[in-house]
Amino acid sequence: MKKIFILLICSVIFTIVVNAQDSFDPDALLVDARTLILDGKYIEGRKIAFRALSKYPDYADILILVGRSYAWEGKNDSASIYLERAIIAAPDYVDGYAAYLDNLSWADQYENADKVLAKARQNLGETLPNLLRYKESRLLYYKEDYNAAYDIAEDLFEKKYKNEELLDYMQTLQRYRRNNAVGVTYDYDSFEGDLSPWNTFSFYARTRTKLTGTLIGRVTQSSRFDANGTLFELDAYPSLGKKAYAYLNVGGSSASFFPEFRFGASIYFNLPKAWEIDGGFRYLQFSEITNIYTASVGKYVGNWWLNLRGNVIPGTGNSLGTSANLQARYYFKTGEDFFSIQLSSGVSPDEESRDPTQLLNSYRARVGYQQLLTERFMVYAFSGYSRDELGPDRFRNNLNFSLGVEYRF
Repeated sequence: MKKIFILLICSVIFTIVVNAQDSFDPDALLVDARTLILDGKYIEGRKIAFRALSKYPDYADILILVGRSYAWEGKNDSASIYLERAIIAAPDYVDGYAAYLDNLSWADQYENADKVLAKARQNLGETLPNLLRYKESRLLYYKEDYNAAYDIAEDLFEKKYKNEELLDYMQTLQRYRRNNAVGVTYDYDSFEGDLSPWNTFSFYARTRTKLTGTLIGRVTQSSRFDANGTLFELDAYPSLGKKAYAYLNVGGSSASFFPEFRFGASIYFNLPKAWEIDGGFRYLQFSEITNIYTASVGKYVGNWWLNLRGNVIPGTGNSLGTSANLQARYYFKTGEDFFSIQLSSGVSPDEESRDPTQLLNSYRARVGYQQLLTERFMVYAFSGYSRDELGPDRFRNNLNFSLGVEYRF
């Protein structure tokens, strides 16, 4: 009898120990699996996740984690299996739809993504949460329906949707949208001393083609130094994929105060976390040839766009010219309504009206505002002050006003 009692006690203790070893906290396993997966250890992380799913097969967060890990590896079909399970397990959970839409967009499975959006509307309501509306806009972007994608993004921006990449994304959409336009700009420059004011009119037309991206033709007519001159230019912004694009410029004039020939090229890269960088080259042929190397780094922070550009101008011998420009824009209701401020030293490589070889140093400040009045009309106004060094103890103070209007069709 005593032996039987001892065996019974041992059996109970053994059962308790086994059950204790077999029980676990799925939330803790989720944390462990997520840590490994976010560190790029997908297989090790999924092993822990599968262990949790063996006892909790409807744990949506774990299903989503496994699905995303497969999507990040490019195994989109495997990802879809687990993300489909996540939606079935928690049909009112937004994160499941968001992860599923990401996976299908990356896999170019747009018809399936449309079905997931329809299911989200069925389970969450016709007006989707902002996160899913943003995913819907990205889906339209991948399908090259840029106008519809922009309309959603603009509405989210007006509603102050918190997404650090939203403004950067809207600017990207602006490059791809097919918006034909014509516009005119008037610049008035006044100077201290005997130099007569400059009056400059610029007329431009803009369109978009698949080959060139945004394409802008511009004619600039100016009167200065008791003479008149015309500058002709062509700008193009061809796409280099979803994360990069180029800028090309060519132009020329017979007027002495415009470059006889100018050429420019830059490549822009959109980076994660709403960063953008570019690097390029400018060739300006005035009385002397000037080569300029330029690069910038930009960042979208909330409603702000900040950009710092540096330029290097090789000279003769050991001389080396430099210039810099700091620009900030604050966007209001849309991605086209903004206030800007600009501080710079030296001459900008894209400022066609100034010959870099004739200035030793230049310092300027400029403020401006742009407003999209209707879907068709946009106006803008800028004002700036500069102090240019022409030679030892020779300076030229310049006050500039710019006004412009654009009509879209």
